[in-house]
Amino acid sequence: MLTYEEEEKLRVDAESRKIWNTIKAVFFGIVSFFILIMILSSVVTIDAGRVGVIKRFGQVTGRVLSPGMSFKTPIAEKVVKYNTKKLTYETTSDMKQKESQADYLDYPVDTNTSDGQQVDIFYTVRFSVDPTKANWVAQNIGDEDSLVEKIVKTESRVTMRNIPRQFEASELYTGSVQEVQDRAFEALDRVFKENGLVLDSVGIREIKFSEEYVKAIEAKQIEAVRVETEKNRAESAKFEKERTITQAEAQAESQKLLQASLSNEVLQNKFYEKWNGVLPTVVSGDSDLLLNIGK
Repeated sequence: MLTYEEEEKLRVDAESRKIWNTIKAVFFGIVSFFILIMILSSVVTIDAGRVGVIKRFGQVTGRVLSPGMSFKTPIAEKVVKYNTKKLTYETTSDMKQKESQADYLDYPVDTNTSDGQQVDIFYTVRFSVDPTKANWVAQNIGDEDSLVEKIVKTESRVTMRNIPRQFEASELYTGSVQEVQDRAFEALDRVFKENGLVLDSVGIREIKFSEEYVKAIEAKQIEAVRVETEKNRAESAKFEKERTITQAEAQAESQKLLQASLSNEVLQNKFYEKWNGVLPTVVSGDSDLLLNIGK
């Protein structure tokens, strides 16, 4: 039979083993958790239409990950992802920004024409990241948001502010938009290529003029229509006058020919040229008087 001291010692030992087992379980649980985190953090999934650039402790390694599952060194390495699909940067009003499906939204560009008219330019730029230059972009510019902010936004807004200044307001109002687009594309295409971007298109959706200018243009157009209408009326009156004169001259000539024809016919049919010299035997002038001229 165990003494009290022995029983107490056994109880203390059992509790010590229990505490130790609990500590080991917690320790192994924590270690397992960290190992699981490390394993999971080493797995990288790149979606279709994207590429990933590996940076180790902030330095670009030169390794680019293609779409699919890849591995990286946990903690030490980080992946910067870029969209290689077509993205859109669009300038529009507050109201229409809620309805827009563009990837990046901004406000319209305000500028002046060569003759001093203020206009707002609403435009869209469609672009994508060149996957072959993703390392360069990561090294020199930053992530995708930085790329859009520093290149797409900055360069396109400067370009759209400067090019319309080469045109008069009337030229932009009446249809030089395509030329502005072409010049903008040419200017941006070079800058985008230099900074790892592929420019797909530049589109001007609207050039908004001041209300005063629009009213002045509309009044001018109405006046031009009125002048053109009066001109057409004058031309019509002139044509009608000439037509009337032509008809009158034709009628006069016709009457002249008719008179000449009748005169010839009268001369050809004179009664004395056809008279046989015999007088009528009876001339009746009154019912009560009969004269026999032949006797």
